[in-house]
Amino acid sequence: MENYSIVIFILAIMIGLTAIAEKIKLPYPIVLIVAGIAIGLIPAMPAITLNPDIIMLIFLPPLLYDAAFNISFQEFRTHISTISSLAIGLVFITTAGIAVMAYYLIPGITWPLAFTLGAILSATDAVAAIGITKGLGLSHHTTTILEGESLVNDASALVAYRFAVAAVTGMAFVWWKASLQFILLLAGGLVVGLVMGKLLAFTLRWFRNNHLVVISLMILMPFVTYLLAEECHVSGVIAVVILGLSMSRLSRKKFPDNIQQQSRNFWEIAIFLLNGLIFILIGLQFPIVLKNISTTQILPNIGYAFLITLAVFFIRLARVFLQQLNLQRGFRYKRGHIKEEALLDFKSSIIISWSGMRGIVSLAIAIGLPVTLDNGLPFPMRSTIIFISVAVVLFTLLGQGLTLPWVVKQLDKTA
Repeated sequence: MENYSIVIFILAIMIGLTAIAEKIKLPYPIVLIVAGIAIGLIPAMPAITLNPDIIMLIFLPPLLYDAAFNISFQEFRTHISTISSLAIGLVFITTAGIAVMAYYLIPGITWPLAFTLGAILSATDAVAAIGITKGLGLSHHTTTILEGESLVNDASALVAYRFAVAAVTGMAFVWWKASLQFILLLAGGLVVGLVMGKLLAFTLRWFRNNHLVVISLMILMPFVTYLLAEECHVSGVIAVVILGLSMSRLSRKKFPDNIQQQSRNFWEIAIFLLNGLIFILIGLQFPIVLKNISTTQILPNIGYAFLITLAVFFIRLARVFLQQLNLQRGFRYKRGHIKEEALLDFKSSIIISWSGMRGIVSLAIAIGLPVTLDNGLPFPMRSTIIFISVAVVLFTLLGQGLTLPWVVKQLDKTA
């Protein structure tokens, strides 16, 4: 009963603070994170630890499904070059960049552990970016790129994470095997998503006159699809994204307006609650990981996290502007069928670069690090990796999150 009381208390706090944030014109994710840290520091407050598997199942499928369902497929296809360069290429570049920096910066860290830290922090959280920039008048194609990136980059980061953790446990890393497995994971997720989309479409035709059944099936299917894909050892992220894209096209063509409106109302409330809980939970984790670190290591680890945050930002900035140049060259010399609509301008490039905040996926996979190795020994530097990961998440959300609205407004003035 105590746990239920805490959840209700957090939900009430989250709803109230979101309303206050709108009144005082502050991004609600920032307000909720600060509130989470403050609540976690209350002495009488019991520690609320996250179960990574539950986080991945409860939060990831509905957020991915909703984003895929609402994204414009035409816009997604137009910007597929930029989205893939950020969601796949940049994820692995960031993993490697953080690994190199961590190896030469953090005493005692090995290459496998450095790559593990890099993989944890390689994926961005578009939920935070969209939440913070809401109402700032971002162009539709900028929003599409940010959301499209988040639909795929979690899959890339999770694959990199699995290989890095396997290397820590002593398994040999072979590039061609890793590349093949990555392709198979994505392809398998694609197949599962397509099959589940077809199955759901076929089922909905039988119950198209029963609104409750139709909406209930659409709510349940993202979770079922994610679980099925993970049980088949393929990407649950990609499977849910493909399901969302399939249902989006089916909904616009086949569903009556009243069903579409009812479904939209449900998902709007559900995503609002999930997003709010995510930011509160991120804040709540900092006091917990703080207790697991020696007091003499707190300041050095915060310093490492700050330097890694800067490195991640500049890696992203360089990659986005390189993509801008590549698109311009491709359009100018008519290579790769680049359309004019796919080109990036200076303003869009800056906003996309500044929106590279880390969030709940980084937090979940950090906390999900194994406690022990296969031989029973403790996982090396586990507390340090988790602390630095949480600190980087907070640095990106609070630092970039607080400054992003100002950056957008300044760019609007100079436009």
